[in-house]
Amino acid sequence: MPDRSEGGQGNQNAETLLAERTKRIFDSVALKKPDRVPVVLEFAGFAAYATGTVMKDFLSSPVRATRTMMAAYELVGGADAVNYGSFAAQHLSRLFMSKVKMPGQDLPDNEMWQVEETELMKAGDYDLLLEMGWPPFLKKFLAERICLDRAENPKPPKAEPFSAREAWAGMGVPVLSGGDIAPPLELLCGARSLLGFSNDLYKIPDKVEAAMEEMAVHLAGPACQEALKNGYPAVWVGGWRAAPSMLSPRIWDRFAWPYFKRLVQETVDCGLVAVLHLDSNWTRELKRFRELPPGRCILATDGETDLKEAKRILGDVMCLMGDVPASLLYLGQKEEVFDYCRGLIKNLGPEGYILQSGCDIPANAKLENVRAMVRAALSS
Repeated sequence: MPDRSEGGQGNQNAETLLAERTKRIFDSVALKKPDRVPVVLEFAGFAAYATGTVMKDFLSSPVRATRTMMAAYELVGGADAVNYGSFAAQHLSRLFMSKVKMPGQDLPDNEMWQVEETELMKAGDYDLLLEMGWPPFLKKFLAERICLDRAENPKPPKAEPFSAREAWAGMGVPVLSGGDIAPPLELLCGARSLLGFSNDLYKIPDKVEAAMEEMAVHLAGPACQEALKNGYPAVWVGGWRAAPSMLSPRIWDRFAWPYFKRLVQETVDCGLVAVLHLDSNWTRELKRFRELPPGRCILATDGETDLKEAKRILGDVMCLMGDVPASLLYLGQKEEVFDYCRGLIKNLGPEGYILQSGCDIPANAKLENVRAMVRAALSS
């Protein structure tokens, strides 16, 4: 860890580390050979449990969340970067268009937050969305269907004059993602519920497509501009229910891929790297990712997608990131984790590969297992 004592030496150490780590990460993104395979931490709930912080307190403010994550970063032995530098569970309402149960309000103080699967949007609301336009509809939806009946729950903590990116930079650690983009399918599926939205795709497909066209215009710009304003190098573009394992090829080609591809292109056109956070199994359609800008994306998978196949198909155009399984980090032994990670490094690196957990490090991951993951990269 860098010397964070007051004075020029500590600052110089942090600046040097920040430059070295940033170069290592973005050499990998650009498919150049780094001095070693980098490792990135993606975690939130794990930080609270690993540091003995009550979950309610962890979520009480962005500053508290960031400081807790920094303490966890030190506990696991560091890393080349963090995927995101702070966390507010309430913001998941915007990604999932759903209510979020919070510890200390709906749940015991030290339990994980929970996204509720409920049908908050009705089939008739597609017409309202098209009449109002997406931004006004979203504002009304968040106010009346997520916030109004439980105002204390979804509102994020009061903003404080604080930059998570700058705080991490003071430790010599780059933060990758400065914003989140959820494609139209994810937003509508969250609002309608999985069952309701699945019915829509077959019963009113033209209405769904018209809504998606209206939404897509407004999704990338705000997140990208916020990231650029705050000095972040990348934006997170997510996919979970848009996974090919969830949809037939015909449905995926019409309702998932065109919008995902468009949002990624808009992100890259803004000068940012797109972190493609892909939950579930995307193996069937990996070849389609060759349509995305080469050397400007990170394919981040969660353990379901076949990364060896991804390397075979995309290794010359796209950096891969992942995919240490949550089950291994929770149930495995540190020797198993270390060996698994070394296998990933050997088979997927050194060019175009970043070691990371598959999706977030699970909140109940063993500390020694996360340390083993980090050690595997640092000793490569």
